[in-house]
Amino acid sequence: MPWSQRSVQLGQHVQAGQALMTVIPLNALWVDANFKEVQLRHLRIGQAAEVRSDLYGGSYLYHGHVQGMSAGTGAAFALLPAQNASGNWIKVVQRVPVRIKIDDADLAKSPLRVGLSATVTVDTTDRSGPVLAGKSAEQPVGYTQVYAQDLEKANAEADAVIRHNLGAQE
Repeated sequence: MPWSQRSVQLGQHVQAGQALMTVIPLNALWVDANFKEVQLRHLRIGQAAEVRSDLYGGSYLYHGHVQGMSAGTGAAFALLPAQNASGNWIKVVQRVPVRIKIDDADLAKSPLRVGLSATVTVDTTDRSGPVLAGKSAEQPVGYTQVYAQDLEKANAEADAVIRHNLGAQE
């Protein structure tokens, strides 16, 4: 699995809880498309979407579907939101991130990378889907077996301690 943003080098001391790298599963990507607030009226979860990445000059068409929408605009969740204290209010069209899940088969044919620019088109003719997700995704974004061997050893040691303590009480 590819990694990105490695923040540690060989021989470097690390502390518990320190992030060492970011793991990116490139076979299960999505696009966060920033739609204008006036474009959200007919967007529904499950609608078909098409994505064209600038990486391939827009020539390759990725297929996907709307997976969900953010609860607010990017500005609403910004660390330092814009403040207009002068009293001059100018209406600025806000943008809301809409998550488009890209089909795995398309990613296998033409891999993408994180942070690329793309153009997204959503087919809004079918408006039967929900506006908001009813529940969170059941599948985890990632999964690792890296601690499975350590867990087996820890469980065996814990069982041995319990057996020893139970035997000592009798």
